[in-house]
Amino acid sequence: MRVRITQLDGKLPNLALMRISAYHKKRGDEVYFTFSPKRHFWEQEYDRVYASCIFKFNTPRVTLMRCYFPDVIIGGSGVEDYDLVQIGKKKQTTVEGILGDPAPDMDYSIYPTFKASLGFLQRGCRLDCSFCGVRKKEGQNHSVATVYDIWRGEGFPKKLHLLDNDFFGNPQWRERAEEIRSGGFKVCLNQGINIRFITDESAEALASLEYRDDQFQKRRLYTAWDNPKHEKLFFDGVDRLERYGIPPKNIMAYMLVGYWPDETWERIWHRFNRMVEREIKPYVMVFDRNREDLLCFQRWANMGMYRIKGCSWPEYRRSTKSAESVAAFMQIGANSKCLPTT
Repeated sequence: MRVRITQLDGKLPNLALMRISAYHKKRGDEVYFTFSPKRHFWEQEYDRVYASCIFKFNTPRVTLMRCYFPDVIIGGSGVEDYDLVQIGKKKQTTVEGILGDPAPDMDYSIYPTFKASLGFLQRGCRLDCSFCGVRKKEGQNHSVATVYDIWRGEGFPKKLHLLDNDFFGNPQWRERAEEIRSGGFKVCLNQGINIRFITDESAEALASLEYRDDQFQKRRLYTAWDNPKHEKLFFDGVDRLERYGIPPKNIMAYMLVGYWPDETWERIWHRFNRMVEREIKPYVMVFDRNREDLLCFQRWANMGMYRIKGCSWPEYRRSTKSAESVAAFMQIGANSKCLPTT
């Protein structure tokens, strides 16, 4: 068979597509991997076409893919609202459903520049937040692997990129933390730890690990402050981490905006400023992607423009309205801290 595998979004390697690729290569099939939803003029016909879409705001890429490949099998959380292509009598949305096989092997070769080891130690979540579908899809926390199940083995760096949504919700987190520590692994927890549930024990464990950013270069922990009502819980967790040796400057906090009915700009600035004052790096996540003002704020915040002299929010907002390019601001020297103002 000739097989086309397409990753429509996401910066990280896609585990489902890696498993599909491994499955077909094991059968002796020819596999072509791409990020493009379009059919290029030089492409031949395929016996099977797969695609994955994680984010619903990439619906236009899904639509374009279907135009070029009407029989494409698309899975992922970004296509939940679609009438998925059916194989036989059953809609197939999972790797197991599509392939009829657990397909545990993963083909890292389709991402030749990615050298870390990627996977989940646990699935599920202790919470059931209205804006998140993890609990609905995966249920309560449960352990699914050890560190050595995920690590690619000798010859590969001891770098773990974990996709766990709730590392400390894992009933076996202590055993997994010890494997990371004693094995000399660097670990990226880029889906974020739940800082509201941090205890003295888990804070001490985190401080003992070689936690890193998603490039394995900087010391960084990821967490979130999504609900404005959780301010005290959030900063209690920050304070606890700091007591055990993790400074706030090592923390990046995902910040949900455009979701809460009673949200105002005043409340957005309050959360943002409180984090910046503690040297926490806010990472804005926009829920309502029809809000151009929030998308503009997201770009300004996530690119760190609030740290650039002469690039306060009012100045940046005026520039975007007058069609000046973002790149022009990035040429300004980052000589001073510039906190946002309304």
